[in-house]
Amino acid sequence: MMLKNISLKEAIIHIVVWICISIFPLSSAYMDLGEIPTEMYIRLALRPILFYVNYLVFVPYLLLKRKLLFYIITSIVFLILYIYVSEELITNTIAEEFRKMPKPPKMPTGPFGIRHAIPVVFSLSIFLLGGIFSLVVDFYKRDRESKELENEQKEIKLQFLRNQLNPHFLFNSLNSIYALVRSKSDNAPEAVITLSELMRYMLYEAGDEQVALEKEINYIKNYIALQRLRLKNTEAVKLNIKGETRHLKVYPLLLISFIENAFKYGTDYKGNTQIDIKIIVENNKLHLNVENIIGIYKRDDKNSGVGLENIQNQLNHLYHNNHHLVIDETKTHFKIELTINLKSE
Repeated sequence: MMLKNISLKEAIIHIVVWICISIFPLSSAYMDLGEIPTEMYIRLALRPILFYVNYLVFVPYLLLKRKLLFYIITSIVFLILYIYVSEELITNTIAEEFRKMPKPPKMPTGPFGIRHAIPVVFSLSIFLLGGIFSLVVDFYKRDRESKELENEQKEIKLQFLRNQLNPHFLFNSLNSIYALVRSKSDNAPEAVITLSELMRYMLYEAGDEQVALEKEINYIKNYIALQRLRLKNTEAVKLNIKGETRHLKVYPLLLISFIENAFKYGTDYKGNTQIDIKIIVENNKLHLNVENIIGIYKRDDKNSGVGLENIQNQLNHLYHNNHHLVIDETKTHFKIELTINLKSE
């Protein structure tokens, strides 16, 4: 671990804090004595050494490296040396040379009198404060890195889910167009144009960020139009959209899987397709209801490509507790009800 890199902003904050800490004892000494003793300047100038040695060196290199015993021994030795050098060799020597006022009465002496106790207490407090600050900074740094890593993992997983979705949709659409071309349908050119619009949206607009709800609904309309071109009977394919969609955003390609699922399994043995799709927007909430008959194709969860599990994972990643999904399946019908809380632009 390298020494902590202190930014200019952080350095300014440190300087301001030390100035504020120093003002109180200096002003108190001046009010009591009429002037500030020289040794007080020296002590205040030396105290940051205690703070930053623990903050920048001892805690990062020893304590956070789980060298607890070595940290304790090193800290004790450092404190003893610091107090001896600062009090006996520096402070007292310089103060004696530059003292401009008569010597104050001597404090109680002895092996550990008040004269020694007060500097020790102050030195220990500053030293511990440096350690606490270092631990707090390290905690928030690790917490931030942990959240960033978690978000990166979510984005990777979400991108993987979307990469599954796009080829799955493309293969189904190509199959639909292939059926039109094979039957020499006049709708084949229109189907190609519609598919190109769908692919343009998927490639250039449907990224990781939210898109306008209007664009997502237009994408759904184009998809349904493409599916209708390949169906023999489209009278039972219903799309009902209500509500104000402007100024609202939604994550792209979330709704299409439910609709695609309905077209895939909503055709009976006679070739009739029954699908009822409702999109209602009210009070910044999107309600999607999709109901279809269960036709001749049985759903194969193992080989169905994306499946409903994929879209549920995407919803959980993107909307967490801001969505509600209900899936109801009977022997003849399959129905989903999805509600999403949307955000305004």
